[in-house]
Amino acid sequence: MASSRFIFLLSFLILISSSEPTPATTIIIPLSAPSSTKLNISSKNPRGALYHLASLSLSRAHHIKSPKTNFSLIKTPLFPRSYGGYSISLNFGTPPQTTKLVMDTGSSLVWFPCTSRYLCSKCDFPNIQAAGIPTFMPKLSSSSNLIGCKNHKCSWLFGPKIQSKCQECDPTTQNCTQACPPYVLQYGSGSTAGLLLSETLDFPDKKTIPGFLVGCSLFSIRQPEGIAGFGRSPESLPSQLGLKKFSYCLVSHAFDDSPASSDLVLDTGSGSGDTKTPGLSYTRFQKNPTTAFPDYYYVLLRNIVIGDTHVKVPYRFMVPGSDGNGGTIVDSGTTFTFMEKPVYELVAKEFEKQMAHYTVATEIQNHTGLRPCFNISGEKSVSVPELIFQFKGGAKMALPTANYFSFVDSGVICLTIVSDNLVGSGFGGGPAIILGNYQQRNFYVEFDLENERFGFKQQNCVS
Repeated sequence: MASSRFIFLLSFLILISSSEPTPATTIIIPLSAPSSTKLNISSKNPRGALYHLASLSLSRAHHIKSPKTNFSLIKTPLFPRSYGGYSISLNFGTPPQTTKLVMDTGSSLVWFPCTSRYLCSKCDFPNIQAAGIPTFMPKLSSSSNLIGCKNHKCSWLFGPKIQSKCQECDPTTQNCTQACPPYVLQYGSGSTAGLLLSETLDFPDKKTIPGFLVGCSLFSIRQPEGIAGFGRSPESLPSQLGLKKFSYCLVSHAFDDSPASSDLVLDTGSGSGDTKTPGLSYTRFQKNPTTAFPDYYYVLLRNIVIGDTHVKVPYRFMVPGSDGNGGTIVDSGTTFTFMEKPVYELVAKEFEKQMAHYTVATEIQNHTGLRPCFNISGEKSVSVPELIFQFKGGAKMALPTANYFSFVDSGVICLTIVSDNLVGSGFGGGPAIILGNYQQRNFYVEFDLENERFGFKQQNCVS
């Protein structure tokens, strides 16, 4: 089925010579999400919806853990989505076609639903129906160009050995009409497949980036929108734009597609040296000793503090080992923070210990997959221990209570951190802790690519 769609795409793409991206400048893209601090799930079955969101976060973790001086500001909306992510709007093609893409720091390829033949299986989400997903139309763009098998950008996804498999190409010449092979990408919640295009990325202030590598997906499973990969590989948006840094501030998320917004800032300045953004606490990005997880932004989490207690997490979970497993990554594509089961059990039990004076809401735990949950109905006030992540270098992320405990039912609050024990399956490798977007809300965070560091400060993200 997939191969027939690839052939169909070939029939109407306009092939023109590709060109390299031109230098970009600082770009600001508004992000938006609801300002409510309550898990206001819009569903006839809120408990089931919560279980679904927790399961998606676990599925995402499962995927992750398996093997210049002149500046201008460009604003375009990024919306909070009911499926648990944050999406931006970008314009591709000539003339431009607008497409929504999930901002994802845990993957690298930028791709969109493509052609009138696009199909998405199991893509009916709240406020989204598979049949109504907008698609990019290459035949309407004069700048669409299939990536050739000999194009070095084909190697970004398939590695340098792919050129030896270009059997239809004359080995004595660089001119070749054979297309780069179809890609198939697995995500925690689904997958996508398609062909690679060279396209023009167009920003509202008339800045254009020609020759941008983008995926034209013809078939997807459980992918409500395209994805803008912000990971560390060459095909990512930051890599292709040559960003020195990017930053964002996620507004509170109630999973109701509220249009409240904040800014995603893309900075391609000439370089600021070691200058730090005022008010930010920084920790260095870490290297994974293997090449198994090239997309991820690793940070060294030294301590997890609950109230006045330092949770004694074994060292093997805090730092990637020689096999690449362990450590902490920052991932905007994961909703609820994931912790490997041994780490999660220590955290959950510490909360249970310090909140033992509240009644455990066992039924809610069973229905939502979240734990621990407490019944606080009738209480005049609620005391929740503070949760602090302490990073190498001294940076401390003290989470607002609403970022880790939320109302999920009348009079019931739950910890919005998940682990594989909630679905009864082991993950067996990869990052031990995945810092999701729900815990990043109302923090200004900066990915300083030039200086290899992650910065953050708490602030109200509503514009």
